[in-house]
Amino acid sequence: MSGFGELTRFQIDHAPADLDDLRRRIVGARWPEPATDASQGISVEFLREVTDYWADSYDWWATQQRLNALPQYTAVIDGLRIHFVHVRSSRPDATAMILTHGWPGSFVEFEQVIGPLTEPPPGQRAFHVVIPSLPGYGYSAKPTAPGWNFERTAQAWGELMRGLGYSEYVAQGGDWGALVTSAMAQAQVAGLQAIHLNLPLVFPEEPPAEPTAAEQRAMTAAAEYSAKGTGYYAIQATRPQTVGYGLADSPVGQAAWILDKVLEWTDHRGDPWGYLDRDRVLDIVTIYWLTNSAASSARYYWENARGRGFRGPVLDLPVGVSVFPKELYTPPREWAAAYYRNLIHWGEPERGGHFAALEQPELFVTELRTAFA
Repeated sequence: MSGFGELTRFQIDHAPADLDDLRRRIVGARWPEPATDASQGISVEFLREVTDYWADSYDWWATQQRLNALPQYTAVIDGLRIHFVHVRSSRPDATAMILTHGWPGSFVEFEQVIGPLTEPPPGQRAFHVVIPSLPGYGYSAKPTAPGWNFERTAQAWGELMRGLGYSEYVAQGGDWGALVTSAMAQAQVAGLQAIHLNLPLVFPEEPPAEPTAAEQRAMTAAAEYSAKGTGYYAIQATRPQTVGYGLADSPVGQAAWILDKVLEWTDHRGDPWGYLDRDRVLDIVTIYWLTNSAASSARYYWENARGRGFRGPVLDLPVGVSVFPKELYTPPREWAAAYYRNLIHWGEPERGGHFAALEQPELFVTELRTAFA
């Protein structure tokens, strides 16, 4: 580990020509015929509606201005330039916290929780927040050699927090962020006091012979996901470069690749925009497009999937868990307790899915405050 250095203030700065090119590609896209069955993927009708809005009504410049109001930085950590948001609370008793996104996510997922976490009402715990972009995602640099898996990322995040002057802090993550955060805890990264996860990857050693209702729900969901929901994973874990060519060339393809998962993994309850803001979702899609990070973000799967599964790990550090009802995998507390020997919080919010901070920011903040109380 080469440490932390070259801390630089960062501003997003895309050229108007990039947005003109984006619109030209959307308007000139060649479309396939409609699917013969809804299970085959995102519908032509829905995707046309969203991409027409993207081309004609969505305002990237407002987004860029809004995001640039956040204190953003880059720093070189272990030889790679990492982008992050760093917002300090005005409260002297605030606790530092690092939050990590996954795929197809972005630091933007956490934008709505920054204010409530850093400047809460009197009597509620406050946090200094650090929100990095994963290697190869968004405004973080793209690795040019193999090796940037979630364990290496976990060590880099420890260097980031040390470099920012935090001798004690907590960490939170979902999706890949859950694996990074768990790896930080397993490695006992210096200064880490506790973690919170919203995708706990805990499984029993053997399927229970007489499962409870909660265990049966978890087993059924896992089996269905394995049978019908892992196509994207298999492609990105084995051929990220190949899929990257098409996604790098077609914004409609990039939007479909992301929106398919947004529709499938969120608690929209029949209305795609019931709990999600369309512009905020397009903020994430646009960042993937403008930074040309389809292949580099997919490559994170290749880095992490080679020759292993994702069970556990067993942790002694304090762990809080929130299982949102439409998460990809919703294990019962009993399974988690076998892995997390100091389980300080178990929450089951009534709404929300895989993108919890984006879908239900208020519930997400409440879960974190409770877990780290």
